[in-house]
Amino acid sequence: MEFPVNKHGVPQYPKGHVGRLLVVLAAIDKLRPATATTVAELTGLSKGNIDSYVASLNAELGVSIVKSGPEYLLESWGDLLKKAGVKKALSASTAS
Repeated sequence: MEFPVNKHGVPQYPKGHVGRLLVVLAAIDKLRPATATTVAELTGLSKGNIDSYVASLNAELGVSIVKSGPEYLLESWGDLLKKAGVKKALSASTAS
C-alpha cells in the first residue's frame, strides 16, 4: 500500500496506523530541538497530537521519551524497535 507524502517526503499514514508513531519517533531522534512544533512540521501530523503519540510510544513500544520544557528527549529506544528500521519510516520509499 502506498501513502501520500508531505512536502518533506514523509508518508502521511492514516489515523490509527502505527506508521504515525514511527515517524514521530524518527522525527524526535532527527530534530534539534525536537518540539511539538518541529515534529509536527516535519511529519505533517497535528501539533496537538504529538504528546499522545509520545505517550503511546513510551507505553506500547517500550521507548523512553521525556519532555524537558518544550523539547522531547529520546533517552532509550528500548528493546523492541530497531533504530535503523524506524528511521526508514520518514522515507516514502519504504512506506509502500
